[in-house]
Amino acid sequence: MFETLSILPISFWAVIAVLIGGGVWSFQRMKDGTGIPMLAVLGTVTAWYVGDAFYNDYANNHAKLFDAGTLQGAWWQVAWFLAVFLLITPAVHRWVNRPYQHRRSVVVQMFKDGVDQPAIQKQFNALFLICVSVWVVLFLIALMVLKEEIIHYLFPFWGYKTSPWSHGRIGAGFDFLSIVAVHLQLLVASMFGVLAALTTDRRIRTCALLFCFLTWPYFLLDRARYAMLAMVVPAALCWVFLRLRGGMWKKIMVLLVCFLVVNTWMKFVIANRTDTTISAAFEQKGLNFGDQKNIHNEGLNMFEELCWISTFIDNGKYHVNWGVGYFAEVVNPIPRALWPGKPMIGIDYAIARGQGGAGVEAAGVNATISTGLIGQGVVNFGRFLGPMAAALLMSLWVAWLARLDLNVQALGRLPLYSLGLVLTFNLGRDITLMNLYPFVFGALAVWWLDRHQTYVSRTEPVPAAAQRVAGPLPDPSSPLPFARRVISGGFVKRKPFRSGPIRPKRI
Repeated sequence: MFETLSILPISFWAVIAVLIGGGVWSFQRMKDGTGIPMLAVLGTVTAWYVGDAFYNDYANNHAKLFDAGTLQGAWWQVAWFLAVFLLITPAVHRWVNRPYQHRRSVVVQMFKDGVDQPAIQKQFNALFLICVSVWVVLFLIALMVLKEEIIHYLFPFWGYKTSPWSHGRIGAGFDFLSIVAVHLQLLVASMFGVLAALTTDRRIRTCALLFCFLTWPYFLLDRARYAMLAMVVPAALCWVFLRLRGGMWKKIMVLLVCFLVVNTWMKFVIANRTDTTISAAFEQKGLNFGDQKNIHNEGLNMFEELCWISTFIDNGKYHVNWGVGYFAEVVNPIPRALWPGKPMIGIDYAIARGQGGAGVEAAGVNATISTGLIGQGVVNFGRFLGPMAAALLMSLWVAWLARLDLNVQALGRLPLYSLGLVLTFNLGRDITLMNLYPFVFGALAVWWLDRHQTYVSRTEPVPAAAQRVAGPLPDPSSPLPFARRVISGGFVKRKPFRSGPIRPKRI
């Protein structure tokens, strides 16, 4: 570590300074709903870029692969992204969430009050029934496809894993239905975990845990680490911060244990995903902690990729595509059966990184290479405009999460918010719908439910907890609302209107 610290350029320390200042600035914005998502973005950049320098041995890897100018320029790109992100996020939030500017963060208030309010628990019960309905439909489809092998779909740790949602790297025909199905399954699996962590109804909690047992093995015994994080981490965070009793040190210790368990399993997946299936490796070897000492988590090298992008642009091996990559991400939901020539994602950069040569069925590459959230902006719009474009997208993401926070007492918002926070970390590899599909499907479901809820639910009185959090924002100079506050105002009782002549009041 000391060798790395001694050779890091001044631009690296500029990144550290912006991160520290941005952390303080974000903490001060906790009240308006943007503080927590902004901290999540700053943590993501820290992990994927600053963490890369220390985890992947900057002195013996990065410094030997790239010249000093490339390294310094890449750190300035990271600093430029952070500066733009911190400057424009408040304005983007005011623009996107103008109708809710008078509200304050409900999630911050929940850190103190918890989620025991009857109105919020009622929403959890309704969400549980919706998730069960979606799971039953998916299970019936899987049963028709797999028939007698359905047992290995539910319990892949018994011998091997089967999947009814298989599709190639390039979707064809009706493959898009399989993609929708697997992301819906990931969404309900994540929601079952969150509901098990938050509900106070023992029957609902027991049933949610049962459905976790039925849905989680499918993803845990797979190779996709992003899916494991999207499924497990929201439940852990909700339980630790909103249900677990005790001080902050207790919560930190529990989170540390959770991190060690998740990291252990990730290393097991990395060690066995190339030679055999995860289910077969687990059945044959089990978890051997002694074998994991020398296992290195792959893919945590987004700063290195940022340097490769600059190198390829300089030597002419790669040319900025001026938004084509982002356009491919936007049109990704369109089925290739409807648009056979739909642009593919990341193939040009994979070829530049030496992954070309595969067959047409694999899009001509052996593997795709993630560019990182900042590198993705650079390949689209260059080294100056690219970090700005990535910062704008992440500001819009923060505003979306803040909107959920400010309306979190409504159906489905809290689980969706927790899922979005976790997926923020996955966006560190690329800002792509392929990482966000579970969140997008959940947001569409919430939108549909809002549009089709009954008139009675629309006219129900606002619960006391919602009244408390829907008041005006407190003075920015006041301390954070980690304790209950009494907000003036409230409902005013009015006498029912009676028809007939108006009688003069007696004096």
